[in-house]
Amino acid sequence: MQTQKIEFPGHSGESLAARLDKPPGSVDAVAIFAHCFSCSKDISVARHISKQLADLGVAVLRFDFTGLGHSQGEFSNTNFSSNIEDLLHAANHLQDRGMPPSILIGHSLGGAAVLMAAGRIPSVQAVVTINAPADPNHVLHNFEAQLTEIESKDKAEVQLAGRPFTIKGQFVRDIRNIRLTPAVAKLGKALLVMHAPLDSTVGIENAAEIFAAAKHPKSFISLDKADHLITNPEDAQYAAAVVASWVDKFIPKAEKEPEPVPDGTVRVIESDAAGFRQSITTSSGLEIIADEPASFGGTGEGPTPYELLSSGLGACTAMTIRSYARRKNWPLDHVSVDIVHERIHADDCSDCESAASKIDVFRRIVRLRGELLDEQRERLLQIAEMCPVHRTLGKMSKIETVLE
Repeated sequence: MQTQKIEFPGHSGESLAARLDKPPGSVDAVAIFAHCFSCSKDISVARHISKQLADLGVAVLRFDFTGLGHSQGEFSNTNFSSNIEDLLHAANHLQDRGMPPSILIGHSLGGAAVLMAAGRIPSVQAVVTINAPADPNHVLHNFEAQLTEIESKDKAEVQLAGRPFTIKGQFVRDIRNIRLTPAVAKLGKALLVMHAPLDSTVGIENAAEIFAAAKHPKSFISLDKADHLITNPEDAQYAAAVVASWVDKFIPKAEKEPEPVPDGTVRVIESDAAGFRQSITTSSGLEIIADEPASFGGTGEGPTPYELLSSGLGACTAMTIRSYARRKNWPLDHVSVDIVHERIHADDCSDCESAASKIDVFRRIVRLRGELLDEQRERLLQIAEMCPVHRTLGKMSKIETVLE
């Protein structure tokens, strides 16, 4: 995923800070992510969704509403209607770049905003809401104790997520005039409603109300034990995977012929310039990924290169044993192989402090299940030594590297 920092004017003309997350290859679709009330574009679930969509070829614009995050302007002068206008300005900015948005994704109050804005953006084909309220008035419960002061003095300082914000009377009056469900009924777009049943901020009944108001095509996904902000990384990753799968279904990608991989070749393409995720394609068209753990700067979504190397040895070993047992018609019911890879000092090295003095050791644990004789088990263990990958790893290999 490639991230570009950009700015564009919001509803008041002041600059809004944004990130445009783009896939490494061609852009097949464009999405806008609207964050929750008093949050920012960098909330965890937004980052996870952007990465998953980028892997699908979808560019995602996530921006800070006026007066929040790194955007200019005074939050106290904004309201729900101005958030909708900021969304429309984001869509116009993308349109001017030749990237009309086809997907809107909104979290919490941002979900209500995308539902209101979707009908005013002709290019939008699909909408996703995450823990969104069915009535934007719901946000007033965050500062219910100060409502009397706001109404009498036309403003008050409130605490939102541990930070002080000034809320004016115009905000309260504006949001009380919003009716969301009629807009949902007239949406005319594919809709995915995602909600956490244990959400203590916006109850699950809000999802039921939105879903009931919407026309088909519509889908509902439960976020299980997630909290309102989707703070658990596993929950955020799950939400992102669901969004990506749903978007892939409803938003057709541009037809394109992938460059064929020559026979006998494995092609590895970097898919995350900021991390280590790699897309691997074989000449037969099979696709897998490789990555590094999060502790090493990756995402842990795929096996590491050494794990792939070990899996090749293990798979080849199991196949070789199975092939021999099948040919001999021996009663081998099941075979499994564990591979443990280590780097140890060579026993006979003269300079055991140098990197060259270490050798790779692949410890192989073979499990054979079936009514096999002892001599058959011993023979199958000998056959494991004849695995072609074993032979390749066991001798010196020559690696040639050229620049295309």
